[in-house]
Amino acid sequence: MEIELAYLALIASVAMAGFLIKSLSFSGAIAAGAVGYCVALAFGVKGLLILGAFFASSSFWSKYKAAKKEKIEDKLEKGGARDWIQVAANGGAAAAASLLYLVYDHEIMLLVFLASIAAANSDTWASEIGVLSKRPPVFIRTFKEAEKGTSGAVSAAGTAAALAGSLLIALLGSILFSKGLAWFITVAAIGFTGNLADTLLGAFIQAEYRCPRCRLKTEKKVHCGTDTVLIKGWAHFNNDVVNGLSTFFAAAGSLLAGYVLF
Repeated sequence: MEIELAYLALIASVAMAGFLIKSLSFSGAIAAGAVGYCVALAFGVKGLLILGAFFASSSFWSKYKAAKKEKIEDKLEKGGARDWIQVAANGGAAAAASLLYLVYDHEIMLLVFLASIAAANSDTWASEIGVLSKRPPVFIRTFKEAEKGTSGAVSAAGTAAALAGSLLIALLGSILFSKGLAWFITVAAIGFTGNLADTLLGAFIQAEYRCPRCRLKTEKKVHCGTDTVLIKGWAHFNNDVVNGLSTFFAAAGSLLAGYVLF
């Protein structure tokens, strides 16, 4: 009981800090606390360190050179502070894996947890660092240059960041949970693949709109005080849905890999 209360105090403190530095909205802080508590119950301090590495590094990169990202953020549906939907999209699979571990008590759930966080970290690093690339990204549907911040577009900087983000979680997971090279490679590969899935979904099904007034391509349904026009993808598939699907694919892939390899 004392350990659980200590977890609650620690998680609440971190969630509050995220809210105060505007990395999380109020609803995002509540959701982050819920995800953190599930992880703590299943994987203890080690799991919280993995989750903390994702949160801390994501917050750092989102704030890094924020002034240069202001124009690009006008294209995005939401701002810098993550709400509960964004937290669920990135951490829902990890929370589900944690709860299943409490019931199922099999280390495959640990693999699912690590891989889903690796995928979320990979995607976040790719997005936050890729937009700072000096060269414009390439849209994978047409292989033509696109505006920075375009979903489904890739750059060398963003791809390198995606790989680094996945490798970080794989390395920490392997060290903290005393796993070997096979685990490291599996988590890193699935995490990076989750980011690739996010890119494909962003290119082919994620909704993109055009503002009829300023002609800006955006993820927002309302811009310049008027309704935007859908020009690509499906209306219900916004960035949150795409992020959630990519982490789900990573979780499903790691579940399959776990049964095959381990």
